[in-house]
Amino acid sequence: MNNKIRPIAIYLPQYYPIPENDEWWGKGFTEWTNLTKAKPLFKGHCPPNLPGELGFYDLRLSEVREQQAALAKEYGIEGFMYWHYWFAGKRILERPFQEVLETGKPDFPFCLGWANESWTGIWHGLSDKILIEQTYKGIDDYKNHFYTVLPAFQDNRYITVDGKCLFLIYRPFQITDIELFINTWRDLAQQNGLVGIHFVGLCDPQLESEKIFKLGFDGIYPNPMTKASDTIIAKSLIHRIKRKLHKLGFYKAYASKGVFNYMEFTKELVENYKPTDKVYPMLLPNWDNSPRSGKNSLILKGSTPELFRKHVQDVLEILKNRPVEHRIMFIKSWNEWAEGNYLEPDSRFGRKYLEVLKEEIQKFC
Repeated sequence: MNNKIRPIAIYLPQYYPIPENDEWWGKGFTEWTNLTKAKPLFKGHCPPNLPGELGFYDLRLSEVREQQAALAKEYGIEGFMYWHYWFAGKRILERPFQEVLETGKPDFPFCLGWANESWTGIWHGLSDKILIEQTYKGIDDYKNHFYTVLPAFQDNRYITVDGKCLFLIYRPFQITDIELFINTWRDLAQQNGLVGIHFVGLCDPQLESEKIFKLGFDGIYPNPMTKASDTIIAKSLIHRIKRKLHKLGFYKAYASKGVFNYMEFTKELVENYKPTDKVYPMLLPNWDNSPRSGKNSLILKGSTPELFRKHVQDVLEILKNRPVEHRIMFIKSWNEWAEGNYLEPDSRFGRKYLEVLKEEIQKFC
């Protein structure tokens, strides 16, 4: 940790085959499968964006995980937030993180984010097809879940806020008894010698902050890219962006394709954050989820390292007056390649996004 700023990069583990994906999508399916099938949707659109020096890696290899951590550390990232999947006792895509936990390698900080939503066939235009349903079975399941992740909480690499283990919940309002979940985990944390759990929930900071704090959350993850039930991103934000881009003459040209200007979009993101240390801003290097969603995709057009620099500067400006412990920003993402949303080196810009991030953090410090 650089003691001045706390960048936490969100980490997707879906880069190795699992039986469930073999059954649903075909033998050997990984995130790379979607990426390499991407097709241009309009003039000037040139997918796929291919990986650079790390290549088409397999996360069953410890050497890959070591390389990723070394790269992230070199460029000022505090740690990874691994997506964690728990379906009432069933875990999916757990192998990479479990091996990190059990082997002690890489020696790089981490935390967990519960991606608590049902898996559907949306990637292949089958949004009504439920592959595995996210359910909430009450206190016994919540206890089982806690004790499953307790070894991670007890690991000295686990990222904390005010001494409490940071744990993100992706869909907090879908858990009807979320207060029971939070109180159960806090009681169990105390019983097992932990300082506590620092719960972060995804919501719109302009519309839902009061609601989420009443439920017992400690912080907000303001990710507007979340796929809601009937759209790719949160409606409240997309409507505001549409109005602005329409005035600029951009939205009119690309509205039917869901294409937006990266500079305007990221500017709108930053304006949506309230000036409180309980909202941890999201840093967005790029976005093009057409490899997953095809014509139903959201695309941010025109991202470059220099435009990313301005976005980094704007986010750092939000953090500068906060207590050091709360100068957290979530980088969305480290390696969501089929969303065109990554910080890892690619074949077009190499390490330039990482270099920009490091340079701006060093200026801030």
